[in-house]
Amino acid sequence: MALSDALRRKRSGSSASVAPEVADAQDSLEQRIRAHMAKGRVTVTLTDNRYTMISVRRVPKERRYEVRLHHMFADADPVITRALAHYIAENDAEASGILGDFIDGNSGHVRGRARRQPAQVIYTAGEFHDLRRVYDELNAKYFANKIDAVITWGQKNGRPRRRNSIKMGSYAVEDRLIRIHRSLDREFVPRFFVAWIVFHEMLHQVHDIRVKNGRREFHSKEFMADEAQFAQFAEAKRWERSHLDALLTY
Repeated sequence: MALSDALRRKRSGSSASVAPEVADAQDSLEQRIRAHMAKGRVTVTLTDNRYTMISVRRVPKERRYEVRLHHMFADADPVITRALAHYIAENDAEASGILGDFIDGNSGHVRGRARRQPAQVIYTAGEFHDLRRVYDELNAKYFANKIDAVITWGQKNGRPRRRNSIKMGSYAVEDRLIRIHRSLDREFVPRFFVAWIVFHEMLHQVHDIRVKNGRREFHSKEFMADEAQFAQFAEAKRWERSHLDALLTY
């Protein structure tokens, strides 16, 4: 069974209705963001997610952007909607900073969050690798654009040091959030290796976590078989073995 078929079957029968007032707020915000964009179509979904305030799915060939925003942005002023437009269309670093300040200043709108807990801002553009481009290419090639997740680089952790282990990627089911370790955003790390790690995390949205002999099974035989469909799977495994020490020093 193809990966896209598995994902489609997993999600079949699910639907969600949007209250009229929420639909109106989404339409209004779409229009205000679009006013600051030279080209492209933007679709906004307002959420109450407690951890991810902004996520963007870009479809460059169609100049289409699917955006999930916390409801704190519903009544945003023109400065913020302009920053949203630049961040959505260009992944602009200055716009990202403006939005980060706005989120920090409006954290009281986030339901159930401790006051000092920082909001999650999504960073996809690394110094050497753009996670959004990697994700979009994989989504089109392997999943028929059916994966609906957020992707970001993890936090930087001070001065370089040698670690005993490294979790190169993770997938948070509740938030549909893929986080990739910053150690991979270095010049010596090839793009195909980053793509393999991203592909692995995307597969977690296709395969449910099973309980086997009282333990959770994250990587079933079916999961491993699908992972082997990655075009450079063997090459990525070889590269990992020969460069593990360098990856652990970060």
